[in-house]
Amino acid sequence: MNRRNFMGLSLGALAAGAARAADVPLGRKGVMLMNRIAPSISQLMMANLDGSDERKLLVDTDFEYNGTLSPDGQWLIFTSERRGDGQSDIFRARADGTGIAPVITTDSMDDAAVLSPDGRTLAFVSTRNGYRANIWLQDLFTGRTRQLTGIGDIHGEDLYPDCYFRPAWSPDGQWIAFSSDRNTRWTGHDKGHGWEHTQELSIYVIRPDGTGFRKVASKPGYCLGSPKWSPDGKRIVFYEMTVEATWGARRPNYVGKAPSQIVSVDVNGGDRVEHTTGVDLKLHPQFLSNSEIGYLVKYGPNEGLAYTSDRPALRQAFIRAPNWTPDGKSVIYEKVAFKPVRPLYKPLFSWDKDYDYQHVDVFPLLSRDGWVVFTEKQLGNSSVWIMRPDGSEKRKVFESSGRGLDEKKVQMGLAGAFQPCWSPDGEWIAFGLGYWFNERSKMTAALWRVRRDGTGAEQLTDGSLHSGFPSYSADGKELVFRVWGETEKGLRILNLDTRKIRVLTQGLDNLPGWSPDGKRIVFTRKRDDGNFDIYTIKPDGSGLFRATTHPSSDGHAVWSPDGRIMWSGSQHGFRDEAALYDQTFQQYGQIYVMNADGSNKRLLTDSKWEDSMPLYLSDPS
Repeated sequence: MNRRNFMGLSLGALAAGAARAADVPLGRKGVMLMNRIAPSISQLMMANLDGSDERKLLVDTDFEYNGTLSPDGQWLIFTSERRGDGQSDIFRARADGTGIAPVITTDSMDDAAVLSPDGRTLAFVSTRNGYRANIWLQDLFTGRTRQLTGIGDIHGEDLYPDCYFRPAWSPDGQWIAFSSDRNTRWTGHDKGHGWEHTQELSIYVIRPDGTGFRKVASKPGYCLGSPKWSPDGKRIVFYEMTVEATWGARRPNYVGKAPSQIVSVDVNGGDRVEHTTGVDLKLHPQFLSNSEIGYLVKYGPNEGLAYTSDRPALRQAFIRAPNWTPDGKSVIYEKVAFKPVRPLYKPLFSWDKDYDYQHVDVFPLLSRDGWVVFTEKQLGNSSVWIMRPDGSEKRKVFESSGRGLDEKKVQMGLAGAFQPCWSPDGEWIAFGLGYWFNERSKMTAALWRVRRDGTGAEQLTDGSLHSGFPSYSADGKELVFRVWGETEKGLRILNLDTRKIRVLTQGLDNLPGWSPDGKRIVFTRKRDDGNFDIYTIKPDGSGLFRATTHPSSDGHAVWSPDGRIMWSGSQHGFRDEAALYDQTFQQYGQIYVMNADGSNKRLLTDSKWEDSMPLYLSDPS
C-alpha cells in the first residue's frame, strides 16, 4: 500500500471533526455524573503463537481494542478511546506501533475496522445516521464514506433489533461478511422473562457496492457471530451458541453453562462443519490456513487461545479479541482488566457539549443542600457514602458489612445497601439493605434509614417481604418503595410517622422515584408482554401514564432537577455482539432524556458500553 496516501488518509473526515469541535460552546452549564460498566484497562498486545515475546503493541498506549494488521502487514488499524472515555474512534499506526494517527473521529461510535485486501477501503461499524450499529465503508484515498447496511432493502423490521457487526473482507476483496440481529425480537434472558437482553445473530455477505446481499448461515434459536473467511475464500468460520447462552457469555460465574462451538460453512453450497466440541465458551475464530482455525476460549480453566490442530493452546486469562497476523507467526489481542476501577469523577466523553460527563458509582442522588449520596458498589462493599459535588469530604455513613449479610454475596455485588435517597431536609438517608438481583427470589431485604452523620441507623420494615429502592416524598413524610414476594409485588408507600404502609401498585414494578415537586412517581414496569417500560403515577394511585412504548426495554428512570425524566434504554440495540462483552448486562446501553409527558426523547450517550444512573449537578434548563 502507498505509505504517503495512508499517512494522509481521511483528511476530509478529520476536517469535519475539527469543524464540529470549533462549534463547541466555551461555557458549560455544569456536570452530569453517570455510571459506566466497561473495562478500566484495555491494551493491545502482540506475541508469538506460543505466547512468547509478549509486548505492548503501541508506543503510546491508552485505551485500545479491536486491533488488526493490514493485509500487507505494514499497518495496524485499531479502535481507541484516547479522545475521551467512552468515545470510540478509528486510529492507525505502523506495524511497530509508531506513527499513531486518527483515521475516523466523529462523536458517533466507530469501531471494528478492517482494511480491504487492496488497502484502499476501510469497512467499520458506526452508529452515525440513527444511532444504530451499521457497516460503513470509507475510501482512504478520497475520504468518501458511505453506509452499507441499514438502508434501502438492507434493513430489518421497524422497532425491532436491526444492527450489523464485525465486518470481514473476503480474500479477493469482492465480498464482506458480517453478523446481524435483523428481523429478530427483543428477548430477555431466562427464556424471555429476564430484564437483560439476549441476542440472536445470523451470518450475511454483501458486495462492497451494496449488491448481492444474502444470508449464508443461520440457525433458529442460536447466535452465530464474528465471521472470518478461509484463505481460499471458500468458507466462512464463526462461533455458534444458543441465544440464551449470550447472557451467560457475559458472566464469569457461568463457566461451563454457556458453551459455544466453532463452525464453518461453504459460502456457496452451505456445507456445514462443526470444528469443536465440549463446554468451553469459544469465540473469535480465524482461519490460519485452509485447514487450521485459531479461536479464543473465554473464562474457565482453559481460558486463552486454542486451535483446531495439534498446535499447543496458550492459556492466559483476560485476553480478548485475538487477530492472527497475515504471516501466521504472531497474534494481536487485547488485555483487559476491571481493576483498578474507574475512579470517582473520572472525566468521560461528553456528548452534550453543555455538560462535563464524569464517572460515579451507583445510585447517586443530590440533596437540596448540595451533597451527593451513593452506593459504593464497584469497590465490592456496597455501603452508603456521601460527598460534596466536587468529590471532597467523602465519608461513609452506613457500613453494609456486619449486618448479617453473606459477605461473599456482598463482595460479588449481590447484597448490600442499595439506592440511598435523601430526605428533603437533608437529615436522613433511606435505602434498602439486603440481597438483590436474582437473590430476591430466595433472600430478603428491608428498608433502613440513617442520619447523614452516620448515627441513628434503624430498620423501617420488618423484612418479612423483600423491600427496597426507596424514595422520599417532597414533604419528607413518606417513602415510596418496591416489594417483591410470592404473593405480593408492586409499589408501596410508607408513612414515616404512623409506620403504616399503603398499596400504590400491584404490578411487576420497580425503582420508584418521587418527582422534585412531589406530584408524580416514576417507575419501571414489566408489562404482560414481557417488555419493560417507564411509567409515572400520582401518589394517590390515579393518573397512571406510560411514558415509553418501544418494544425494547426501558428502565432505571430518575428525575432531572427541572422535572424531566432520564433513563436507560435499549431501543437502538447492541453496539457489538453481546457474547463479546465482559461483566455487563449491556441490554440497556444508553442514557436517554425526555419530558415528563414522554415527548422530546433524545440520547445523552452514544458509547459502546453500558451507561446508566445519570445525575445532573446543576440545573439543566
